[in-house]
Amino acid sequence: MEMKLLPQPPKAKIRKIRNWAVIVVLAALLIWSFTDIPFDGIKDNAVKVSQAIFEGLIHPDWGYVWRGDGEDLITTLLLTVAIAFLGTFISAIISLPFAFWAARNKNSRINWLVSGSGKFFLSFVRTFPEIVLALMFTKAVGPGAFAGVLAVGTHSVGMLAKLFGEAIENLEDGPNESVVATGGSKFNVIMFATMPQLLPELVSNTLYRFELAIRSASILGIVGAGGIGTPLIFALQTRSWSRVGIILLGIIVMVTLVDYVSGTIRKRLI
Repeated sequence: MEMKLLPQPPKAKIRKIRNWAVIVVLAALLIWSFTDIPFDGIKDNAVKVSQAIFEGLIHPDWGYVWRGDGEDLITTLLLTVAIAFLGTFISAIISLPFAFWAARNKNSRINWLVSGSGKFFLSFVRTFPEIVLALMFTKAVGPGAFAGVLAVGTHSVGMLAKLFGEAIENLEDGPNESVVATGGSKFNVIMFATMPQLLPELVSNTLYRFELAIRSASILGIVGAGGIGTPLIFALQTRSWSRVGIILLGIIVMVTLVDYVSGTIRKRLI
């Protein structure tokens, strides 16, 4: 007995066509990405350099850890942490008014234009990578840690204000309405209803941004913006692999410690 297949409903056909279209577009993008990137092969000394870096990691220059001359590993790592902390702390304060600008007010439909302009501005700020900002600030204020702080701070404003704005949009309306019902002004609403709800999210997002800023500050010294990146680029240029090894180990320890402490605090907040 011959079995007849039931016709597929229109929605199932549309979903099937859409899935195939997504697969075809992704495949086309993958092929285009491979064909558009020039590849001249691996250099003859690639294996030798890799072995030298690995040798440096297992035989690091322990004498560079502390020399007391202000240019040793511990001093430059502390400078990197200071760049990340100061840039993040300042940007967290500056981000607050931008967050209120970009947050969409659920009770006002005409406010979307103001919110949209705020979101567009923050997207514009985030388009500049930190390394590009560091290059610009080293030209404006000179090479050094201050240029790194400005680069980390400027980029952090774009990201933190976006996260703060989303947190404001997700707040409950009840506490705000209670303050308004008692005759409170807009300032009272922000201080006694919005900020107490918002504070855990603000601290959590700031700590998360600090984790990212530590990684960014580690490479800004490559372009002259201070921190551990400066001795790292010098060690690479002079092929001092044991020095490269101890610097990489220092960065690994620093990032791991900051991630652990920051993650522990964030878990307690959320």
